[in-house]
Amino acid sequence: MTSIVPTESAKVTGPKVRTSPARNGRPAHTAPAALAPRARLFPSLAAVYRAQLSRARVARIPLLFVATFQSVGIMVLMRGVVDGGAEARAVVAGSSVLVVAFVALNLLAQYFGQLRAGGGLDHYATLPVPPAAVVLGAAGAYASFTVPGTIVTAVAGSALFGLPMTHLWVLVAVIPLSGAALSGLGAALGLLAPRQEVATLLGQLGMSAALLLGVLPAERLPGPVGWARDLLPSTYGVEALARSFDAHPDWAVVALDLAVCAAVGVLSLAVATWAYRRAAVR
Repeated sequence: MTSIVPTESAKVTGPKVRTSPARNGRPAHTAPAALAPRARLFPSLAAVYRAQLSRARVARIPLLFVATFQSVGIMVLMRGVVDGGAEARAVVAGSSVLVVAFVALNLLAQYFGQLRAGGGLDHYATLPVPPAAVVLGAAGAYASFTVPGTIVTAVAGSALFGLPMTHLWVLVAVIPLSGAALSGLGAALGLLAPRQEVATLLGQLGMSAALLLGVLPAERLPGPVGWARDLLPSTYGVEALARSFDAHPDWAVVALDLAVCAAVGVLSLAVATWAYRRAAVR
């Protein structure tokens, strides 16, 4: 026997939804729910930094080895040309900061160029995080890999050229400030480059400029090249570290060099943030 169930008894009771009354015979639509507020800068920065750090952890040892081996090899080659004095201080300081330039400038330009070419910026654009958090988080993660290599290079260079290691604690300020300046420049080059290959080329050219203008003593550079050296963000970190090798460093001048390096770092990171916004909306 087949029983017929009334339509009214088959209705499933569920949660009541408030709707506005119908107007002109048409059902009114409910108002859309408000979006959640955007994440704050510092929690977003910490999250992006941890994510980038874990992503690049696999390649950490090869990066450290290549960057450190390159800088130590340059100092060994320059040992046959430079005996000591101000030139030796410039070689050791420039080679130490070159580790930062290799990772923060060269590799970060390649990373953001690849991220833009592969559509990775679309993923970050959908996240409710400020653009500055993405740029600063990636820059901080890449710059963190330079700490061991920079310390090893500075210690090895001091022993190679017979320089005092008393004031090597200056690296505590030189590494993050130089890393911020070079990371901002590398991120801007990668985001503004029209193609991934151009971003790679610009990153390598920037690292070559840091090598030639940072390692070679400033007294031996021609006038126009010396002016280009003054425009390089890492120059002031090199100068601060080189002055710390003196028996009695002029700490006022060292602090001034570090302040200029910090100002350049803020400016370069601001440009990189603007470049990220520009690339994300395209």
